[in-house]
Amino acid sequence: MKYSKIIIPVGIIIIFSIVIFATTNQESKTMEVEDILDKEVRQNEDSNPEIESKLDEIEKINLENEYTPKEREWITSGPFQIDRSEYVLGEKIFLRMGGLGFDEKGQIVFLRPMNSTHYSVYFTIPFDGSEKSAFNYYLEPQLSKRNGYCSVDAFIGDWRVVFRGTDYPNLEFKINEKILPGEEEDYQPVC
Repeated sequence: MKYSKIIIPVGIIIIFSIVIFATTNQESKTMEVEDILDKEVRQNEDSNPEIESKLDEIEKINLENEYTPKEREWITSGPFQIDRSEYVLGEKIFLRMGGLGFDEKGQIVFLRPMNSTHYSVYFTIPFDGSEKSAFNYYLEPQLSKRNGYCSVDAFIGDWRVVFRGTDYPNLEFKINEKILPGEEEDYQPVC
């Protein structure tokens, strides 16, 4: 009993000291963090005019190069459709086919312009209504040294989509000289 009268007050003093120490230590850490954050905010407020000028220049370039894709138009020939009449380099050409007859079989041929009167086959997609009556396909013209597509000039112009093995009329679309923002590096000459 004699020891309990001493141990209880000493225990209370130790617990009280730990709580005060923890609270004091926590407050000082919080103040240090707040001081650092406040310092960073003040540095941003006192920005360098040269940095501000560069940021304004970048924003101006971004506004000039702002890209908004054309609305989808869904140009149709029988069960075949493409989503637009005009694309920029780097945009995917979306082809969808739906409702193909069981006996319809042939090839979808993408023809790229060689000049104002001649075309060459760029890509061919076979189709067979007895196997699939509907499917979607994305096509993105890309430069290729192996295939002889050395520069963007190989793609710019009026393209045609021909449906071999059918009587469906051709579809036409244009690829213009603009490049999708962020894709410029993919369209540097390769030959």
